[in-house]
Amino acid sequence: MIKIRILISIAATLMLVFVSGCKADNEQANKSASNQPVVVSTGGQQGAPAQMPPQQPTLEGKIVETMDASGYTYVNLENAAGNTWAAMPQTKVEVGQEIALSGGMPMTNFESKTLGRTFDTIIFSGGIVKQGGAAAPGTTASLPPGHESFSDAMQGEAGAATPQSMGTPSGGSTAAVTAAEDVKVEKAEGENAYSVGEIFAKRQDLDKQKVLIRAKVVKVSPMIMGKNWLHLQDGTGDAASKTHDLVVTTMAEAEKGAVVVIEGTVAADKDFGSGYRYDVIVEDAAIK
Repeated sequence: MIKIRILISIAATLMLVFVSGCKADNEQANKSASNQPVVVSTGGQQGAPAQMPPQQPTLEGKIVETMDASGYTYVNLENAAGNTWAAMPQTKVEVGQEIALSGGMPMTNFESKTLGRTFDTIIFSGGIVKQGGAAAPGTTASLPPGHESFSDAMQGEAGAATPQSMGTPSGGSTAAVTAAEDVKVEKAEGENAYSVGEIFAKRQDLDKQKVLIRAKVVKVSPMIMGKNWLHLQDGTGDAASKTHDLVVTTMAEAEKGAVVVIEGTVAADKDFGSGYRYDVIVEDAAIK
């Protein structure tokens, strides 16, 4: 009888310790969860912890080299940390001038065909700022409305998606895709003529080749990296796999809703860096 009482006492003690431990763990978990920012979707469901984009520092230095191209001013800035290339909306600056630029998006292996050179790394900035980060009045040209920097412009092109929210560097043609419109455009004529769907399907074979496309302009993102970005659709491709919407960069102007014939060079798996990649894009296009 005594042994039974002892066993019951030991069992009760173990149960008390177990319950206390569970309570402490739950309290710690609740405390940790309460410190996490939460995103609530429009449906009222609790989402993942918010991911805030990091603040980009101001870039300061003395201009040791500068040039203008395609609506942008390129500057090579020298400071204690070394030399850094940056690009901003076309602005009047001089060699030897000390400037501070707003922080922007770094791009790796950026090729400027207008300048005929490739930059290992270049920062695309919104322009010159005063001490403290405020915009210096009268010193910068304007990016498209709502674009305070190159990063903002690319986010607008990518349908408000950001590299942080993409998770993997596969934005571009997947994040920026425009919804399929009810459109049917006859294919252009010529040996190098292709439909939108064919460009996607044959992108590896067509890489670095000139193509001719007739399609409807369904979206225009003006002056990103000094070029206009057009979204073209002709009724081909597959909306489910997002191969119905082709992005084209051009210096020419085109209105949304217009049917155009363009000729440009195909670039397959084009990676602009920092999460902005296109499965296929047609670059340096001319409108016929």
